[in-house]
Amino acid sequence: MADHDVDLFVIGAGSGGVRAARVASSYGARVMVAEEFRVGGTCVIRGCVPKKLLVYASRFSHEFEDAAGFGWTVPAPSFNWATLIANKDREIDRLEAAYVGTLDRYKVNLVRSRAVLEDANTVRLSTGARVHAETILIATGGWPHMGPKIPGIEHAISSNEAFHLTELPKRIVVQGGGYIAVEFACIFAGLGSKVTLVYRGENILRGFDDDIREHLRNEMQTRGITVTCGHTVDAIEKVGDELMVRLSDNSTIAADKTMFAIGRRPNVMGIGCEALNLGCHEHGGIEVDEYSRTSVPNIYAVGDVTNRVNLTPVAIREGHAFADTLYGGKPTKVDHLNIPTAVFSEPELGVIGLTEAQAREQLAILDVYKTSFRPMKATLSGRNTRVFMKLLVDGTTDRVVGCHIAGPDAGEMIQLIGIAVKMGATKADFDATMAVHPTMAEELVTMRDKAMSYGRKAAE
Repeated sequence: MADHDVDLFVIGAGSGGVRAARVASSYGARVMVAEEFRVGGTCVIRGCVPKKLLVYASRFSHEFEDAAGFGWTVPAPSFNWATLIANKDREIDRLEAAYVGTLDRYKVNLVRSRAVLEDANTVRLSTGARVHAETILIATGGWPHMGPKIPGIEHAISSNEAFHLTELPKRIVVQGGGYIAVEFACIFAGLGSKVTLVYRGENILRGFDDDIREHLRNEMQTRGITVTCGHTVDAIEKVGDELMVRLSDNSTIAADKTMFAIGRRPNVMGIGCEALNLGCHEHGGIEVDEYSRTSVPNIYAVGDVTNRVNLTPVAIREGHAFADTLYGGKPTKVDHLNIPTAVFSEPELGVIGLTEAQAREQLAILDVYKTSFRPMKATLSGRNTRVFMKLLVDGTTDRVVGCHIAGPDAGEMIQLIGIAVKMGATKADFDATMAVHPTMAEELVTMRDKAMSYGRKAAE
C-alpha cells in the first residue's frame, strides 16, 4: 500500500462518485477525486435538480389559471426567464458548495482536473501530475447524444445548453421521446413557448406501459403541445433570426430554438478505457459485474457510465455499495429490480415494476386493475385533465407486480408504493389498507373491479 499515493482514486465528482468517495473515506481509505467541470455531476449541475426547479416554474401558469374557479382574482401574470435562470444558478452554486464541503469534511482530496487512465494503477491529471492508486473508480456519468450529423446540427442545443439560454424561445422544436425530451417539452410549454415534440417511434416514452404513454400524449396535446411521432428532424436551416426545421416527411417548422434530447451516452471518450482494454457492452457502457468491478480487477465503475439503470438514486446506491464492499467489509450487491421512477412531465408520471406487455409475457395469469377520473381540483378549476392509475397483479400469487400513475404528485406516490412492491405486497394487502379520503392516492387501495384478466398455458 505504501507504493500508492492513495487507496482510492475516483474519476468524476457526480452523485455516484461523491457517495463512493465519502463512504470509503469514512472507513479509513485515503481518497482522491478528480472533477474537470463542477462538483455535483449531471444531476446537481445540469440535470435533475435544475430541471425540477424549471418544472416548478412552469406549473405556476396552470395554478394562476385554476385560481379563478376557487374565487381568486389574479392579475394577468408576467414571466421573466432571466430571473428564473439567475435564481436557479444561485441554488446550483449553493448545492455545489455543499458537495465540496461534504468532501472536505470527510477528508477527501478534491482535484479540479481532468483525469485519464494511464495503466491499471496510474491516473494522469491534466496538470501533468500522475497519481498512483490501489483502486480506481470511474464515475464519469453520461453525455447528451446528438444523433447522426445532419445539415445544420450546429444550430441545435442539448439539455446542457437549455439551462443557460439567454431568453425563453417563443417557438421550440424538441426531438426525442424519453424523460428529458418530454419533461422539457412540458417545461417550455408551461412557461409560454409554442412547442413541437418530434419522435421517431410510434409513441413517446418507449419502454413505459402503453396505457400511460397514450394518456400522457393526450394530456400534452390538450395542453397545446404538438406531438409528432414517426418522424425525425432531418435538417435545420438558419434563415434570418429564425430556424427552419425540416422533418423526415419534408414538412418544415419555423422555430427559434431546436433541442435534441434523443438520449445520453456513457461518458467514456478520452479517459483511457481503450488503452486498458476495459470491456464495454453493446450499449456503450463499461461492463461491470454485480459488485461494479470491470474487466480490470482493481478498476470499478458506477452510475450512468455503466449504462445499467441511468438514474441518480441508482448511481448513489451503486457508489455506496462499492465502498461498503471494498472498504467496509460488507459485500453488497445492488438490486436493480423494481426501481420506482418519475417523469416530471405535465401531468407527472410515477411507475414501478412491469408494464402490462411485460407482465402478459412473463405471467401465467395477469389481473389488470385501472381507473381514470377527473381530479377533485379540476371540478372547480374547470381544467380538462384526468388522472390515470393502473395496478398489475400476478393472478397466481396475488402480488402487485406493476403500478403506473399519471397525475399530480405521482412521483411522491410512487416512492411509497415502491416500498410495498419491493416488499412483495399483494392486492389483498392493498385492499386491506384503509383509504385516506379525499385523495387521489386512495384509488390505489379501492380498486376492486378487474379491468381485464389474461391467462396463458405454461410452456411445455
